[in-house]
This record gives sequence, structure tokens and C-alpha cells, in this order.
Amino acid sequence: MQPDEDFLPFMQTHSDSLLRRLFSDYGMVLVLLLLILVVSILTLEPQNLTGREAGAATADQILAAYGQQAVVAIAVPAGAADRQYLEGVKARIEQAGGRIAGAVSGTPAQARQMLQRAAQSGVAINALAVTGKSQEWTVLDSVRQDGQIRFFVPQVRWWPNFLKAGNLLGVANQTAIYAIIAVGMTMVIILREIDLSVGSIVALSSVTVAGYLRYFAGGSSAGAGALTIACLLALLVSAAAGAVNGVLLTVARLPSFIVTLAMMLVARGLAQRLSNQESIGDVWLPPAFRTLGGGSLAGLPNPVWIMIVLYPAAHFMMSRTAFGRKLYAIGGNPEAARLCGIRLQQMKFLVFTLSGALAGLGGLLLSSRLNCGDPKYGDMYELEVIAAVVVGGTSLMGGEGRMLGTLIGAFIIAVIRNGMNLLGIESSSQNIVLGAVLAGAVLADQLKRRWQSTR
Repeated sequence: MQPDEDFLPFMQTHSDSLLRRLFSDYGMVLVLLLLILVVSILTLEPQNLTGREAGAATADQILAAYGQQAVVAIAVPAGAADRQYLEGVKARIEQAGGRIAGAVSGTPAQARQMLQRAAQSGVAINALAVTGKSQEWTVLDSVRQDGQIRFFVPQVRWWPNFLKAGNLLGVANQTAIYAIIAVGMTMVIILREIDLSVGSIVALSSVTVAGYLRYFAGGSSAGAGALTIACLLALLVSAAAGAVNGVLLTVARLPSFIVTLAMMLVARGLAQRLSNQESIGDVWLPPAFRTLGGGSLAGLPNPVWIMIVLYPAAHFMMSRTAFGRKLYAIGGNPEAARLCGIRLQQMKFLVFTLSGALAGLGGLLLSSRLNCGDPKYGDMYELEVIAAVVVGGTSLMGGEGRMLGTLIGAFIIAVIRNGMNLLGIESSSQNIVLGAVLAGAVLADQLKRRWQSTR
């Protein structure tokens, strides 16, 4: 039986459409996963196991060699994981009937004193449990050369430095602030506009909250009420800066590039004047202030939780509400949107006000995390945020872009930068790479548009 002649073209068209949609929806996710794989391979190094389990495994090696005749000393640095390692060795040795002749979690000098005391007491140590760092202490060289005491270190495994839990949390925490600011920038670029003032608004927000706490709320003794007022004031000032951008854009009909460039200078100058060009350090800020940006919940930093809540809300607003549909309509064809009754100037004013408020939220979180207000915060943030939005697939021509893409773009930029830091690449070379990535993203958008126009 021959297939219907009309069915084959339909299937071909449907297949092409499905592939384009899949690539559009998941292409950036695949790029991010591929990038993570590459960075992980490049940062793969031998790692000494740490913590209590590593201590227990080291103790098992000692017991396999000496059994209950094991007389063990433990010398490790003063870190939390090292102390857990010490406890793991000690518990397993004592449980098996061995003897702990001494245990130190501290400095090389303390380790030398421990071994000297054991020698003076006539204790014949036959095993010394150390970590990857403490085994390199020069005070232990004489013990190693003597050969009477055998060194035992944690097992070594190959693992990427990039995929260490602490590094991943750091990447997520750093990305969260850029990603929060990028929500507003995405809406601005969808409107065919640009906002160069977000970095300076970050600094203005930081100085506002810290300055209010220092000069008007009692400094380090400020209570919860004053802290709330300070945070709201910082957001209000930031939203006002964005609103000024919106007024100049819609009423004076100035180009957004010029308007936000002027606000970038004004906001930075205000931040410097308000702070007298000095940072407002933690000595002037209440301990509770650090909780907002420096605290964590269920192991995740608070800025990451805010990002997790914000992006689904922003996605819903852009894809399921009239507000979002109007933004896409204006960005796609402003004249057609105007003829359909959409108030272009009102929408632009709201978007720029929202962009300022989100930049203020980013500055608030940054100031809280670092427990300091500083007029230098936010320097070059506008370029990082624009790069994240463009790399995430939002077109500079307007009318096209999604919040999920922006989030992925922010993580792509963060993974590239973090990977280069781990590989020891200098900052000037990092800027070259990030500039090339941004140019490549814009070029890809142009090529895609040309390809679509020819179909």
C-alpha cells in the first residue's frame, strides 16, 4: 500500500518544526551541560578524601597493617573537615582495641610537641595518621626519614575541582545576583531597549541600606523594624532611579542608551556622595543584616532561594499574562502594538521601574552577603547581565526571549568564569573570552534571523 502523497510532506514539515522547537527549548541546556562537562574534565585532579568517613578508611588501613598492636598518633590541620577526619580515625582505632598515643588538629609546631611528649613517655608509635596537607609539614621530615613510624594518608580519588560541593554552591550564590538583575534586563531588551544603569543602581542600593542603618537606625544595634525600613528604602530608591529612566525615555523621548548611560553616571555619583566615597563596614551594621544575603536554608544560600522563586514567577508573567504578551507585541512590532491599543509608553515606564527595583534587590543581597555597603559595588555588572541575557537567547532586535534562557545564560557565563578561575587564567584573558562569547551569541542571533527570513 503506497503512502498518501500529502502525508509525507506533512510529516517532513512536522518533523522539521519539532526539531526546531526542541533545539530552541533545550539547545541552551545542552550547551550548558556540555560546558560543565568540559570544565569538569579540565579541572580533574587527584583529591584526598576528607571528613569522618575518610578517617575511618585510614584507620582501617592502619588496622590491616598492625591490628590491635597499632599505636597511633594523628596530626592534621585545624579545619573543620580535618577535625572530623581526626575523630573518624580515633573512633575506629579505639573501637578495634588499638591505642591513640596523641592527636592534634592545629599547627606543625603542635604536632612536633605531641611527638616529643610521646617519645619522652617511652610510647613507641608505629603509625601516624595525616592528611594530604599535614603530611607535607617539614617538622615531620625527621620522623619520615627515621622510618620507624609509618605514615598513613586518606585514600586518593580523581574528582573535578569544579564539581566540589563548595565550588558549586559558590557558583550558584554568585550567579543568583546577576540572574535576579537579568530578569529586569530581559524585559528591557525584549522591548528593543537597553539599560546601562543597573550596575550603578546596585551600588546606590548598597550605600542606601548601609547608610540608613549607620546614620539613622543606630548602626550595629539596629532592630528588626529599622532593618526592614532600610531594605524597603533601598528598593524604593532603586525603583525611583528606574522610574526616572522610564520618564526620560517616554516623556522626553530620549534613546534608552543615552538615558541609562546618564543614570549610570548619576547613580554612581550619588552612591559616592552618600558614602563619602568610603565603604560602610560591618562594624556599623547589625548582625541580622547579613542573614538576607549571607544566610542559607536547607543548605542553599538565600539568594539562590530568591532566584528559584523569582524565575518561575517571571516566566509565568511573561508567558501567561496580558502584561507579558504586550511586552512581546511591543518588541516584535511597536507600531502594530500601538494600533492594537497597547500603551507603549506606559509599558516602557513600568519595565524600566521594575528593572531598577530588581537591580536594587541585587545590590541589597550583595551588600548583605558581604556585610558592607560600598559605592564600588556593581562595577561592570551591566555588561555581565546583558551578556547573560543575550547568551540566553534574547534577541537585541526585540520581541524574542525567555526567562529560562536568561537563567541558563547566566549560568553559562558563571561556569566559564569559574572554570577560568580554577585553571588560573588571568583576568585580562578572561575578559577576552567573555567578550568573544558575547559577540558569538549576537552573531548566532543574527544568523538565525537571516535563516528564518529566507524560509
